[in-house]
Amino acid sequence: MTGHELLSVEEMYRADAAAIAGGVPGLELMEAAGGAIVRETRTRWQTRPVTILCGPGNNGGDGFVAARLLSKAGWPVCVGLLGSPEKLKDDAAVNAARWTGGISPLGPELLDGDPLVIDALFGAGLGRPLAGMAGDLIETVNARNLDCVGVDIPSGVHGDSGAVLGTAPRCRVTVTFFRPKPGHMLLPGRDRCGEVVVADIGIPESVLEDIAPATAPNHPSLWLGLFPWPDSSSHKYTRGHAVVVGGARMTGAARLAAAGARRAGAGLLTIAAPPEAATVYRSGEPGVLVHDTGDTGAFDLLLRDRRRNAVLVGPGCGVEEITRERSLAALQAGKAVVLDADALTVFANAPETLFAAIGDAPCVLTPHEGEFARLFPDLIGDCLTRARAAAAASGAVVLLKGPDTVVAAPNGRAAITGNAPAWLATGGTGDVLAGLVLGLLAQGMPAFEAVCMAAWMHGEAAKDIGPGLIAEDLSGAVPRILKRLRALSSA
Repeated sequence: MTGHELLSVEEMYRADAAAIAGGVPGLELMEAAGGAIVRETRTRWQTRPVTILCGPGNNGGDGFVAARLLSKAGWPVCVGLLGSPEKLKDDAAVNAARWTGGISPLGPELLDGDPLVIDALFGAGLGRPLAGMAGDLIETVNARNLDCVGVDIPSGVHGDSGAVLGTAPRCRVTVTFFRPKPGHMLLPGRDRCGEVVVADIGIPESVLEDIAPATAPNHPSLWLGLFPWPDSSSHKYTRGHAVVVGGARMTGAARLAAAGARRAGAGLLTIAAPPEAATVYRSGEPGVLVHDTGDTGAFDLLLRDRRRNAVLVGPGCGVEEITRERSLAALQAGKAVVLDADALTVFANAPETLFAAIGDAPCVLTPHEGEFARLFPDLIGDCLTRARAAAAASGAVVLLKGPDTVVAAPNGRAAITGNAPAWLATGGTGDVLAGLVLGLLAQGMPAFEAVCMAAWMHGEAAKDIGPGLIAEDLSGAVPRILKRLRALSSA
């Protein structure tokens, strides 16, 4: 295991249970969890009044541990409990009994004086909207902009989907345990977590062997070992020959994608250009090859060269029959294929035709939410669930683009990308991303890892550039990112 897995709510229950079955007492796990909450709290704030809102389950038990340890450290602590102490069970009841201070019912007076708040009401498995007095208190925490520490996940955020159920606090920091959950990375829940700290509470790594988690944060540990760094024997043909299908009118999209593919490392890049736009493409970057493809026969001939091993169709192509034909021809040629933008929308009325054409060769679909809805109109739920279902239905690796971009493979593997800054929200950035995927596929990376690497580099490049970013900036920033990855791979 990489140490970067994401666990679903059910998988985290299994991890806890396996640790306890393996001889780690539940009380030790709870004590360590409470200690981690206190450690992160004291790291960020000096001694001040703190109100701990405890729920009726194990999250509440963590809160009682934190109350005892903070009080011992000299902090003025007030504890509010949802329910009565007599109804607490198991380890939570033990730690409530160990707390020698007062326990108040939940009420607005708990927030008098605007204390620091530790939210230990509910964990990641909450399945109903946060309402009643608990919901009212959380709304007050937000309205007063109080400093808040989340325990496991902010109450009201679903651990699997990131959905906010009714309301949830805006935490400065959230302390979770052993492994984070998808809800820490998926919006809108991610925005409620603040900084996420993953604490080691004594659950052994070995419990993951039986769980075999299939979801991860998009991190270099997933894919860096599969990137084919060139060596002294490399030349342009060993690094792949990528093809971008260019459109007749929106020529900038294909040119942006071509730049991304070349910066990602493709040894050669050809734009398959309609004759009426070939001059435009030839007037661009001198390192780009341009091949006139005025009819289907010319395009098929271009694809017969086995050295041309990866094809991108869609950016700027237009929602036209020719785009559909080019997409199917590329898939039938057995190349690695990336379908983006118009190459997705053109199949909106017949997605089964596209899915039937996807064979054993790598295929990547890169929709944003609008394109996804047109191609997969029946899929509902959070973006992780929908991307997984789309990959299974289509047989392709699906890159569902957004502020919490998800990459999903047909076998169920998925990764959530959390490094994309808001200034990527400008025209053409998706074309560059499709090109990055293309360039990595041309070099022989497996499709899932290639897409994850491309999405991560895209976000890192955007962060390096900062506000004022335009799509043309992104490819030029990629060498800096690759240089850092090279250093990381050599460490």
